Amino acid sequence: QGQLVESGGGLVQAGDSLRLSCAASGHTLINNYIVGWFRQAPGKEREFVAAISRSGGSTNHLDSVKGRFTISRDNEKKTVYLQMNSLKSEDTAVYYCAASVNGILSPTPRAYLYWGQGTQVTVSS
Repeated sequence: QGQLVESGGGLVQAGDSLRLSCAASGHTLINNYIVGWFRQAPGKEREFVAAISRSGGSTNHLDSVKGRFTISRDNEKKTVYLQMNSLKSEDTAVYYCAASVNGILSPTPRAYLYWGQGTQVTVSS
């Protein structure tokens, strides 16, 4: 069975940028799914960050990241990206990508069937 794999996390300073990638392994064809990015900081609940439609034509972003983060996808490369600019210390978290078969860009984790293992993003102030 396939799975999602995130990459691109790391330790950066406030104001820096990172680009996270989400790819599918095995038989999973990520192009068939709506894909979302979530994050979870220590002691906090998992939080929706952004989601993108199958075609990439529609997106949804958390208000606090609008203008700083951008979700996109390259279906030829079977990869979904999260470009994160102007990073803040409060963006520090483990970032997960997830795939959904629902028809909406849901901010609810329960709407997503498949999850990656996460990639750590740490922003020092």
